[in-house]
Amino acid sequence: MPAAPVWLFDLDNTLHNASANIFPHINRRMTDYLERHLSLTRDEANALRVHYWHRYGATLLGLVRHHGTDPHHFLRETHRFEKLRELVVFERALRGMLKALPGRKIVFSNGPYRYALEVLRATGLQRCFSDVVGIEQMRFHPKPGVRAFRHLLHDHRLTPQRCILVEDTAENLRTARRLGMRTVLVSRTPGRPAYVDLKIASVLDLRRNLGRLLPP
Repeated sequence: MPAAPVWLFDLDNTLHNASANIFPHINRRMTDYLERHLSLTRDEANALRVHYWHRYGATLLGLVRHHGTDPHHFLRETHRFEKLRELVVFERALRGMLKALPGRKIVFSNGPYRYALEVLRATGLQRCFSDVVGIEQMRFHPKPGVRAFRHLLHDHRLTPQRCILVEDTAENLRTARRLGMRTVLVSRTPGRPAYVDLKIASVLDLRRNLGRLLPP
């Protein structure tokens, strides 16, 4: 009998709809941070935030490399929410779907660890996962960089061939496939890249498509 898979779930826009409320909030706080700590105008701060995000995969990485920003301070300031539970948008049926999936489940997010835990608590999904890997556990090397994946595999003693990455960002799946993982893209955009094993419109579609991912 083949070994049970290890499911690696991205968090934002995979397990919940972060674009609705949470991403706009974080983006505003990041722009505030750059404006305040780098003495920039509002427009300059916003442009630099976007530039570093496109160049490095995370605004944080650009700030650390070019400005010596303390990553812990940045994450604490930019991921602060007074009423997170009111901002989270998610499917209530998700808990049952996750519990029905065979194998271990880990959250693998470019967001900070504490934020990921707060989202899981707000959605009631925390007991569905054996662990949470945030940007701190990646030593501040975000996906799609291969070092993020290697830290995850090493720290959790995983072999890539047992892992299935479920993501809304195709570029992160490209790295996963190169390492030997199976890949699931959660997206409503047309087309399916060659390195994606399964494409679904919603993470809720995962269970009914298990036969296309797991050996009989």
